[in-house]
Amino acid sequence: MGLDDKVNNKAEELGGKVKEGAGRATGDGRLEAEGKAQQGESKLKQAGEKIKDAAKNVKDAITPDHKDRR
Repeated sequence: MGLDDKVNNKAEELGGKVKEGAGRATGDGRLEAEGKAQQGESKLKQAGEKIKDAAKNVKDAITPDHKDRR
């Protein structure tokens, strides 16, 4: 996962926590639900990025390194 993706996903998650807290503090159930949904979406994106990274690592591990051939 690129650093930009990590930062963006964490910022989105934090924004969701702020929305959730604001909704809870003001009694706005809709805002609270939006915050929870935003956090969930961010966590799914993070999980997807981790899966892509793992797949790349597996591919790199099983692909022969052509630099070593002579």
